[in-house]
Amino acid sequence: MTSLFTSHGLPLLFAAVAIESFGIPLPGETALIAFGVLASQGHYSIVAVIAIAAAAAIVGDNLGFWLIGRHGGRALIAKSPLLERRVQRALPRAEALIERYGGRTVFLGRFIALLRETIAWIAGFAGMSWPRFLFWNASGGVVWASAVGLGAYFGGKAIADTASRLGLYLGVAAVIVIFLIKAAPRLVGRLRGLAS
Repeated sequence: MTSLFTSHGLPLLFAAVAIESFGIPLPGETALIAFGVLASQGHYSIVAVIAIAAAAAIVGDNLGFWLIGRHGGRALIAKSPLLERRVQRALPRAEALIERYGGRTVFLGRFIALLRETIAWIAGFAGMSWPRFLFWNASGGVVWASAVGLGAYFGGKAIADTASRLGLYLGVAAVIVIFLIKAAPRLVGRLRGLAS
């Protein structure tokens, strides 16, 4: 298996991450972890691994945003009654998240397994402007590729696997931290008002 990764190299990483980001469930994050570990063993440059994973995440998400979220996605979903029922149940909540938190949802979606595959579609369905989507998507892609790639590179496979399993918890913690940062000025203002 290692020889497959070392022989065909970085194009496999690009394909796995881009296809997962487009919305097809492939182990893109697992591929990034594997290539981070291979980089730690001298097979690749970690900078190249991170750059290729980030580029693949951005390209895959943008294809999903345009091809599924903006053009034809709803028509494809309508062809499958089961899928349509599931989407109709989940989509209003997802669109409400996009409406309420905007680009931050796209950024954080990169770190949560199921959202990583669908957030681009949801942003397209919700009508988010492409420049705004691109900014938050690219930011999330670069931070995700750097964090996971460097985690695998410096911590080895065991630590990176644990971080992958804890991704949901880390995503929730990040949402709480962002909320507290946003709410802090209002809370301080209210406390000052009570103190006066």
